[in-house]
Amino acid sequence: MIRHCLAEDLSFGVVLIRKGHEVADEDAEPHTVGTVARIVESTHLPDGSMNIVTVGTERFRIRRLMHDQPYLRGEVTNFPLPEVIDAERVEPLAARVRQQVGRYAKLIAEAAGLQIQIGEMPQVARQVGYLAAVAMQIDNAEKQKLLDSDSLDAILADEMVFLNRENALLTWMVGTKDWPGQVQVGASGTLLPN
Repeated sequence: MIRHCLAEDLSFGVVLIRKGHEVADEDAEPHTVGTVARIVESTHLPDGSMNIVTVGTERFRIRRLMHDQPYLRGEVTNFPLPEVIDAERVEPLAARVRQQVGRYAKLIAEAAGLQIQIGEMPQVARQVGYLAAVAMQIDNAEKQKLLDSDSLDAILADEMVFLNRENALLTWMVGTKDWPGQVQVGASGTLLPN
């Protein structure tokens, strides 16, 4: 699929598998909302594999799955985020998310012992929502919840819940430096609070 996309300069869809396994399971069932990915860089490796860098460009909703290739294909429709209707509700929420995602980045850096340069934070509410969704190292099901949302204020409200939880956990991790022997790691490699 990637070779075909590179040869034809095509984008491809990225979806989270809801049930089954991505590679070996013909009955794998993806979530119905995914992201269009555009390949911006590719490197061919000596063993025949590739490294690719992609950028998500827009959301889509699957209308119909097709099993006519060695990889899963589908008919999709665009699923854009609607324009903000209630700016008086969204702007203060975006400001709180902006503040919490900045705190999150600092705590992640401190917990991991890294130097992270944080440039200027976006001021536009939609960009704040996108930044938080990309930056948070949370479970894939929670990321899917954000992707499935039908309004920016719903995304920002959910992000506040996730950021509050993650910042509390990171604050504890940074403060104690005495992590439990039995840690539970999520699908994205994140430490879960259980």
